[in-house]
Amino acid sequence: MLSAFGLSPMATAATPEVMPDPFPQSSLETTTTIRSPGHLVLFSPVREVNDEIRSETMARLPVQGEGRLYEIARDSSRAKARDHYRSLLQARGAQILFECSGIGCGRSNVWANQIFGQRVLYGRDATQDYLVAGTTESDGSRWLTLVYTVTRGNLREYVWIEHLAVEPGAMVPGLGSVNNRIRGPVVVPWQGGVTYRFDWSATERRRISEWAGDDAATVILTGFAALGANESVEEAMSRATEATESLSDVLSKTGVPAARQKLIIVGPGVPIADPNRQGDRVEVTVITR
Repeated sequence: MLSAFGLSPMATAATPEVMPDPFPQSSLETTTTIRSPGHLVLFSPVREVNDEIRSETMARLPVQGEGRLYEIARDSSRAKARDHYRSLLQARGAQILFECSGIGCGRSNVWANQIFGQRVLYGRDATQDYLVAGTTESDGSRWLTLVYTVTRGNLREYVWIEHLAVEPGAMVPGLGSVNNRIRGPVVVPWQGGVTYRFDWSATERRRISEWAGDDAATVILTGFAALGANESVEEAMSRATEATESLSDVLSKTGVPAARQKLIIVGPGVPIADPNRQGDRVEVTVITR
């Protein structure tokens, strides 16, 4: 499949053409070759009407790639598996085009049997999640990665990965030239008061620096604060402001000029359902021209 797109089989695992590394606490069950002129990919929740799949945004795309089914070890969890793949995709600069969790995704049996064709993925509607991420390379090649995890009634947990090269000319919802200018967000949790401690890795710091390396790039810092039980909105906003300004200073010292930064203070004002985007945090997004 790689050679068909003019790509080297020696490409490293960090590049978009390579299937993301498996979650370490999982075992491979099935590998399936995917080669189709009209492979179904969903970009919104699924529902079934008169035995037909319905979704507000879906596409049948000409793709080549692979699907892999993994069983997650009993002493781990699908939440950890999901975080593993999100981290890998973020490291590649992939854009999350759609994600859902629980009953918000629709019925698990539809995902399992009619979308992925993997009966073992039929589990509890309340314990499933799905995301589709896209990447466009400088040569114009485009890649989609689909990640679906589920807990079955017997409490066994599985993850299904599809990694797909999209043939030139196909329209992929949400993966356009404008959206490709947006990188992130990198979610940076913070703690503190007078001084602040930021929970971000060296890889995340390096990634932001690389994205911001273009002199025309704008780095947006969006500050969030969870509203404490006895805290006013103004107090939460103040905490978010101080933490965001502190991170801005850190970025300035590491080579991202303050003139190319924009600070947006949200505080507790915009609740987000994503479990990976909760609590006191600054979300860093980079937009290029």
